[in-house]
Amino acid sequence: MKIITGNELRTGDVIWWAGEGWSRHVNDAVDVPEGAEAIIARENAKQIVTDTHVIDATQTPEGVRPAHIKDRIRALGPTVRLDLSLKPADPTAGNWVI
Repeated sequence: MKIITGNELRTGDVIWWAGEGWSRHVNDAVDVPEGAEAIIARENAKQIVTDTHVIDATQTPEGVRPAHIKDRIRALGPTVRLDLSLKPADPTAGNWVI
């Protein structure tokens, strides 16, 4: 499966080609086995999207999953649990005994 990804020019958000337009949800991405370069050229000309490129992906029971880890992170978010990260606004952050 081949899908197209890029970034929305106005916001920088990661977006995915959904067949008739762009979506912020990777599960909306459609397979574009042929004609991807024509889609990319047309969409880049509209100046809505930048850094567009075709990537490999697979369809899983959970949805579309990009093949490369970099693209999976772009699609699905951080690889760490956010509830375990340091919160600088927390007045007790960094106050631990070693």
